[in-house]
Amino acid sequence: MKTDDFAENLEQTQESIEPPHKATERDLARVQQIAQELMVELERLPEGDLVAEVVDNAIKLLRDQTNRGDIKLINKSMKEIRYALRVFAPYRETRKVSIFGSARTPEKDPDYLQAEEFAKGMVSSGWMVITGAGGGIMAAGHGGAGPEPSFGLAIRLPFEQQTNVHIARDKKLINFKYFFTRKLMFVRSSHAVVLFPGGFGTLDEGFEVLTLVQTGKSVPMPIVFIDQPGGSYWKGWMDYAKEHLLGRGFISPTDLRLFKVTDSAAEAVKECVHFYSNYHSVRTIRDDLVMRLHVRPSEAQLKEISKEFADIAVGDGGFRLSGALPMESDEPALDALTRLVFRFNRRDHGRLRMLIDRLNDMA
Repeated sequence: MKTDDFAENLEQTQESIEPPHKATERDLARVQQIAQELMVELERLPEGDLVAEVVDNAIKLLRDQTNRGDIKLINKSMKEIRYALRVFAPYRETRKVSIFGSARTPEKDPDYLQAEEFAKGMVSSGWMVITGAGGGIMAAGHGGAGPEPSFGLAIRLPFEQQTNVHIARDKKLINFKYFFTRKLMFVRSSHAVVLFPGGFGTLDEGFEVLTLVQTGKSVPMPIVFIDQPGGSYWKGWMDYAKEHLLGRGFISPTDLRLFKVTDSAAEAVKECVHFYSNYHSVRTIRDDLVMRLHVRPSEAQLKEISKEFADIAVGDGGFRLSGALPMESDEPALDALTRLVFRFNRRDHGRLRMLIDRLNDMA
């Protein structure tokens, strides 16, 4: 079973019973005709072609005789994602950091105080903060940031998860039924991810983000593991990763560059902010990776980059500088940024992170 919890499995089992009658071919043909007329109209609107695909796939659920429980899962998932995107939309241009950690951390614990300090530092740097809206580290993140720059992505659980007082009545609180839609919005909306000590949920969230960045399923971003001052929770995990993951060849040496372990809140803030000091964002256009930069590298710096990172550029084009490309016309606000364009091997994402660090240091 690949659903979120036992209760959800029971609900879907009850709703998987086939209806007393199935749609006839005539019924389906009529619905398809109406849908085709609607899709013609949709395709005349901005982004209407994609909405038409959504409608088309929804109609196919009837043709496939999908049971009611599965349709309900799809419907609720889409509703959660649509609503979350609407909440985040007004703040699209503001960078955000997701904070993960235990819901059980008490208020006087050094981890709690460290999370408060980190959140304050990020807000002072112009960022917003996203947490799971519960207690412990999540409450510390919201408490340090304050409600105005805070988002809460709550999950409905039969135990432990109660919305903290800092975000409880805020319009930026979103309640999710499904873990997978909630995780999607954490990663989709974040420009950095920071983890404090926690249990299975924290480790799950941390490993998922690492996996997404390592495999290129997520854009590059800072991933920071923060211990309490002098603490060893993440330091011990780092030792384990070096001995068992790297030692047995399960990860590459450069994969260790995808994240940072520190016991300093100030150092964690610096890591997140510095990542975007020159690097702005990245986009793949056909076979090319297009990296947007605030500061244009000099010809000497471009030669240096081309030599140092030749191992991740494939083909004969190498690294080249450019202005905005025609296929980026949907992002006119970024037209003034310089582009570093190359054909990335799509494999060495640790080295890609090292390139971003190099460009930031150059600027």
